[in-house]
Amino acid sequence: MDRMMLLFLLVAGCWSCRQEQHLKFLQLNIWQEGTMVEGGYEALVDELARTDADFVMLSEVRNYRQTRFCDRITASLQERGKAYDSFYSYDSGLLSKYPILDSATIFPENGDHGSIYKLVADVRGQRVAVYTAHLDYLSCAYYDVRGYDGNTWEKLEAPLTDLERILQKNIASRRDDAIRLFIADAAREREQGALVFLGGDFNEPSHLDWTEATRDSADHQGLVIPWTVTSLLAENGYQDAYRTFYPDPVLYPGYTYPADCREVELKKLLWAPEADERERLDYIFFYPEEGLSLTRVNLYGPRGCIRRGKRVPEKTADPFILPLGIWPTDHKGVIAEFRLKR
Repeated sequence: MDRMMLLFLLVAGCWSCRQEQHLKFLQLNIWQEGTMVEGGYEALVDELARTDADFVMLSEVRNYRQTRFCDRITASLQERGKAYDSFYSYDSGLLSKYPILDSATIFPENGDHGSIYKLVADVRGQRVAVYTAHLDYLSCAYYDVRGYDGNTWEKLEAPLTDLERILQKNIASRRDDAIRLFIADAAREREQGALVFLGGDFNEPSHLDWTEATRDSADHQGLVIPWTVTSLLAENGYQDAYRTFYPDPVLYPGYTYPADCREVELKKLLWAPEADERERLDYIFFYPEEGLSLTRVNLYGPRGCIRRGKRVPEKTADPFILPLGIWPTDHKGVIAEFRLKR
């Protein structure tokens, strides 16, 4: 091979590298900052360092004892050789490997009715807007369907099966209010040429999971329910990374809650002990753009789950990345990887 040809190949290879970017996102509910599990915080740091995600969306940031959790976790990750940028937030949080150009509160936490925050990062010249959402945990109508009150979690005389009443109770929460504010802000970001990603614990199921095919599974009581938040996102063009990659909710239910956190007593993991309360509550959404492709999605956490008050293994086709040791939370996370060609 002559020198000119070698130079051409090297230049072409470098150009190709510059034009292709890989991005990894992690969504994880950290269960009160890992404080519910002995050794939970250190386990959380170990697991976050291990995933090496470019962007991390966290739920249940509490800033206990007047600390700034995102500052503390970034310092701990720095000790493990992982450099992240962040900013102050409460209830949900964001970490970024890329410089943060801007941050904003989209839906402020008030009375534990959820929160949404945004960061804007520069990814090698591409504006990227990443949002984190931890939505209202009250008026959880999917518990009423399973025979438990979705505000008090007391057992009902019978499951709620009237679709109109279920949806009325569901929208009594602040979840739809929060997601509409996200949709409006993200539209402005897209006008500026930003790629948009949203991760969160929505505390609400997906309309893509409560279908004709799943009506007789996981105590769905034969119902097909167009759950509000995911329906709003779909109507506005957003794609659910997990369900995009694994469209069959029977083979790949993708349950993220409740996870079998072996380090805590079983009773701490139960909200509806006589029901099958397995649900996919944790999501990563993205707005499809030219050159952006979803390349991989995994559940992150233990394969075990809780069903009818018992610890059981999950026997599905869902792809798992299993924890190394202590799992610090009662949720499983979601990891989504993308390729960006520009």
